[in-house]
Amino acid sequence: MIYSLKGTLVTADVHFAVIEVGGIGFKCFCSTRTLAQLPQAGKEVFLLTYMNVREDAIELYGFCDKTELDCYKLLIDVKGIGPKAAMSILSTLTPDRLALAVASKDFKAIQAAPGIGRKGAEMVILELKDKLGALDIESGEIVEEVADVSVSASKKDAIDALVSLGYSQSDAAKAIAKAGKGLSTEDLIKYALTHLGI
Repeated sequence: MIYSLKGTLVTADVHFAVIEVGGIGFKCFCSTRTLAQLPQAGKEVFLLTYMNVREDAIELYGFCDKTELDCYKLLIDVKGIGPKAAMSILSTLTPDRLALAVASKDFKAIQAAPGIGRKGAEMVILELKDKLGALDIESGEIVEEVADVSVSASKKDAIDALVSLGYSQSDAAKAIAKAGKGLSTEDLIKYALTHLGI
């Protein structure tokens, strides 16, 4: 098992990077987030890796940090989500955005990833709702608040109103979670719209 690679970046494409280590070029499939953090070709680079072994191929997946790698491992354990589908999700949603989508049951945000249907998105939410909390995600406190938003009827109504205005459920839930307690539905919506930049 190859745990990590440290070497020279040969090239970076839309879906992968090639890193030369000891004269050997390793092709690593990467998320758009990881690819965006790579230096210019010819510079030294370090990636954590996950090696997927199939009957007909051995593929290497590269990650810029441990949070993304851990998130990837959780995704490939979800029924119906393979290595490339997991990478597609992480190319569409950063780990913290994925955690918010799962916490707020925003299957549409997950479904926005190429190759992910509604059933797959719902399966991700179902199987990861109790697992993402263990990850070191920057927005962990917000995720916990979002998970509790459903207990307040006014907050639920405010989120529904924001979704009807075209916002994703996770964005709406994140904005509402930051609002103070005891606000009416109308005040929550006003607060959220201000927070969302309107």
